[in-house]
Amino acid sequence: MLSFMDLESFINGHAIPAPDGARLITLSPIDGTRVGSVASASVEQVGAAIGAARAAQDAWGRVPVQSRVAQVQTAIAEVISVGAQTGQLIASEMGKPAGEADGEFAFAARFAKFCGEKAEAVCADEWIDDDEGTLLRVAEPIGVIAAITPWNAPVILAALKVIPAMMTGNTVVLKPSPLAPLAVTSFLSDIASRLPAGVLNIVNGGPEAGDALVSDPRVDLISFTGGPATARAIGAAAARTIRPTVMELGGNDAAILLDDADWGEELAERVIFGAFLTSGQVCMAIKRVFVPRSHHDDFVRELVRAAERVLRVGDPRVDGVTMGPVISDDARERLEKLAESSRTAGGTVIEVGTIDDSLEPGGHWMRPKLVTGLDDDHELVREEQFGPVLPILAYDTVEEAIERANSVEHGLASSVWSKDADRAQAVARQLRVGFTFINCANRAGVSLRAPMGGRGLSGHGREFGDLGLSEYVQNHSINYPLAAHPGSIMAANRYPVAAS
Repeated sequence: MLSFMDLESFINGHAIPAPDGARLITLSPIDGTRVGSVASASVEQVGAAIGAARAAQDAWGRVPVQSRVAQVQTAIAEVISVGAQTGQLIASEMGKPAGEADGEFAFAARFAKFCGEKAEAVCADEWIDDDEGTLLRVAEPIGVIAAITPWNAPVILAALKVIPAMMTGNTVVLKPSPLAPLAVTSFLSDIASRLPAGVLNIVNGGPEAGDALVSDPRVDLISFTGGPATARAIGAAAARTIRPTVMELGGNDAAILLDDADWGEELAERVIFGAFLTSGQVCMAIKRVFVPRSHHDDFVRELVRAAERVLRVGDPRVDGVTMGPVISDDARERLEKLAESSRTAGGTVIEVGTIDDSLEPGGHWMRPKLVTGLDDDHELVREEQFGPVLPILAYDTVEEAIERANSVEHGLASSVWSKDADRAQAVARQLRVGFTFINCANRAGVSLRAPMGGRGLSGHGREFGDLGLSEYVQNHSINYPLAAHPGSIMAANRYPVAAS
């Protein structure tokens, strides 16, 4: 068992306790016991973190990009080499199987390597000398970044913001989710201690701390991953100070299985993993499955058999467990009500997977469920469920499946399954989302080079790829037109035209 972990804010190179001793206690979804706590930063401390980031940004932005990259990569590598960070902590605080959670720290190192390979090009000046004159386009840091991250992949989702922001010359104030703050606060505080003071600051807290962070005019960009309700409040605060935002707000991700999919055990297992990893609490998890009517009943039976093989619900700290508890009792109750509502609406609810005999009492346990026979207007189909209750929907034509997949307000990810890659890509082009997987879904389809982000209620902006780094730089055009060179005649009110 892990010992309690009690952590402070990390501001301007120092661990800082809350002035009044206020703390946020983390209780494990496995058994309700205390895992640790973090200092609950005051509004004044949030302001101090922003001030430290502001004071450090100019010098950090002038550091050559190669040096910034090296400093960030070295700090991450040193922290990982100590070995203090393990998936056991993430498993204890939010319920992800420890073996999977170990990968969050490895991801941070791999992502830092990827960003380091791209940062110099993203930050490079561009010179254009032609018959119009000389144009210099400078990619400059945006400034102070406020990053607000969720609990379901705490280290990964923080890394997606913090690493590209710092490598492109920005400084950061990070506020993790109160539901799983321990691993990310510990990991990033250790990294921040190896960087110049003020470059990376971590504060925890509730709504007051969040409001203080996003409403401060010294913040230059807000990068947020979470739900639409919080996004609306952040957007309103950003509008008051006219600040840009990057938002990833989840998805109601459709999987469309075409009639020429590679039907069988492997397909079923891929869909089960795509839907139920991290207990279905993943923005890019499969949330709806569209199946040709002629294959529907057989495929549902195959899914049930696949779940029996690969889904083992139990203590996520134990080897072999593939699905832990959901994050909270409120989440479990909401999901069980969705399942019951599905029965009331005439749907069939099928419990799947295997359950360990030794589940801890007090945990937020939930057996995964498949649901058939629902109409598209049912809440389970219409809204993102964010949990292990998966609707399976029959369709008659591909055009119908595309139309139904596009009928929701979220537009984050989707997947298309076919043995004909060209056909799958043709269907993918018609889906109103920011990312489509072919013959895979969820974590299995992620590529560091492929930008990911949403449309509609799923947000705006991109993470991963060159575009993910580009979110954290701004263009500065420095133009010296030919008409302004010595000896040229420049008409005061002339509109720009290309030289003949």
